[in-house]
This record gives sequence, structure tokens and C-alpha cells, in this order.
Amino acid sequence: MAQLVVRNLEDDVKAKLRRRAAAHGYSMEEEVRAILRDAVRQPTPPAGGLGSEIAALFKGIGLDKDIPELRGYEAKPATFD
Repeated sequence: MAQLVVRNLEDDVKAKLRRRAAAHGYSMEEEVRAILRDAVRQPTPPAGGLGSEIAALFKGIGLDKDIPELRGYEAKPATFD
């Protein structure tokens, strides 16, 4: 099993962790393991698509019209006449 060392933990965080562990009937070490297990067990929200990411990047810069959805349209090559 792996080990993890946490340095520079604030005294009040350690005290609260100790109280939380006591309330659950755990050692501090077991309480930290339970917290970490719960943290990684929660599903990560899916990232938005490229369009959503781009829209978020440029949100609030003055564009006042919706950009039409192009999904489902056939892609056509550019012509240079």
C-alpha cells in the first residue's frame, strides 16, 4: 500500500480532523483514508464539448446574437472562385 505525507497542515484543520475522526469512531489516519476514498469516488463532471469551451472563453465580450447550431449539416469543402 502507498503512503502519503501531508506537510504544513494548519493546526485548526488537524484539530477539526481529529474531532471528526472521534465522532465517527475512527483514528485520524482512517478518517483521512475515508475522506480521500470518498473524494475520488465521486464522478467528475464531464468536460464540455469544444463549442462550449470556446463559448465560455469568449463569454461577455459583447457578442449579442446567438451563433447558429451547425450540427447535422453536411460539411462542404471551400471553393475559391
